[in-house]
Amino acid sequence: MGKLKQAGLVCAGLLGGILLSLQFSALADKEPRVGLPVEELRTFAEVFNAIKKGYVEPVDDKKLITHAISGMLSNLDPHSTYLDADAFRDLQVGTQGEFGGIGIEVGMEDGLVKVVSPIEDTPADRAGVKPGDLIFKIDDTLVKGLTLSEAVKRMRGKPKSQIRLSILRKGEAKPLDITLTREVIKVQSVKSKLVEDGYGYLRVTSFQENTGAAVVKHLNDLMKPGPLKGLVLDLRNDPGGLLNSAVGVSAAFLPPDALVTSTDGRAPDSKHEFNASPADYLRGSRDDYLKRLPPQARTVPMVVLVNGGSASASEIVAGALQDHKRAVVLGTTTFGKGSVQTVLPLPGNTAIKLTTARYFTPSGRSIQAKGIVPDIVAEESANGSSTQRLREANLDHHLENNTDADKDATPLPAKEAPVKPTGKAPVPSKPKNNAPKDDGGEESSELPSRELASKKDYQLNQALNLLKGMQIMRSTR
Repeated sequence: MGKLKQAGLVCAGLLGGILLSLQFSALADKEPRVGLPVEELRTFAEVFNAIKKGYVEPVDDKKLITHAISGMLSNLDPHSTYLDADAFRDLQVGTQGEFGGIGIEVGMEDGLVKVVSPIEDTPADRAGVKPGDLIFKIDDTLVKGLTLSEAVKRMRGKPKSQIRLSILRKGEAKPLDITLTREVIKVQSVKSKLVEDGYGYLRVTSFQENTGAAVVKHLNDLMKPGPLKGLVLDLRNDPGGLLNSAVGVSAAFLPPDALVTSTDGRAPDSKHEFNASPADYLRGSRDDYLKRLPPQARTVPMVVLVNGGSASASEIVAGALQDHKRAVVLGTTTFGKGSVQTVLPLPGNTAIKLTTARYFTPSGRSIQAKGIVPDIVAEESANGSSTQRLREANLDHHLENNTDADKDATPLPAKEAPVKPTGKAPVPSKPKNNAPKDDGGEESSELPSRELASKKDYQLNQALNLLKGMQIMRSTR
């Protein structure tokens, strides 16, 4: 992996991508205004004046100021950014689970747009765009020299309009040209399936306003034929979403009022504990969807699947279930985004997205730049390989993990722990002929199959094996 000159995960606006753990806030003088650095502002004014007088072409005042604000924020950390009117609107719409575009989550590497993950059942996914693809040209425009925001804007367009992406892919001798037709992306954030008699599969692809209610509906559907022997919660490649939604999904499996996560920052209002209670997951709604939760949801044996694409809100859920010993976490170490962004609206329908706090698991672990380490490490294929992924620790200006609480913290006690986590415990025995295959018949390290709960999904098979073993242990007590 080359040195990252500019990296970061883009909010899921147009491209159906990454919805960070957000809180929305209005600007208010809660604290006295900080004194302005006069000398530094004088230098800024001189640079501004020099550009206005001497730059080779005229530059609009608004453009200069906007770029100055954008640079000031982007150099803080990968997730603080300036949102112009279009980006702010896209962010607001994106939290509702509907946006326009081609359906990819992107970052940047060496000046090229890097695909973090295609969104399931979108134009990019159906066209075969893969994680790790490097986009070097959008239509006839070279990506080199564009910012990530500018590249994203060029991929925007009206539904039914076409876009051509030129892609570099590892293992391909020649660049690939892929033509896509833009469409309105409606992300179904929750999917489910009874994979075997008595074993349910629940996939959460992102955390939106309606995700908690959708989880409850799918759990009722899964448990309608009868009690489950085990449940797999799949958070792989889930880039995150709304914080209250993550709390709600966690609350579906934890005892009422259990601690889900806490946040801590410099401002007094950034210090908060979020519990499995309506006040923390409903965000003003009067409809408590957890009242419709099937009772078995809080006791069914569970395995949570994670990988390097599990970020932010999905890490909150995995960490909470792990700390409370409610589920066994299986897979590979997660992305490691342990920061909270607050959206501060500005005049002109613009805003800034500012990192204001770090979040912590119930036992006090900070996952920032470290991620959630699974209880059982299982690679993505039977040959022990996993897709190389961009992680938080790879991003320029990423926040450091400034606490050692995770080294000393003791996980919270649980009423029952079906399997004692043992760090890197042995993976259950490998089922025969269940590794994903590519067209050449060799084992492939690529996740995921487009089929929901595919029989070729190696990690899912390991999770099911573990649940069956847990069932045997419970029945012999």
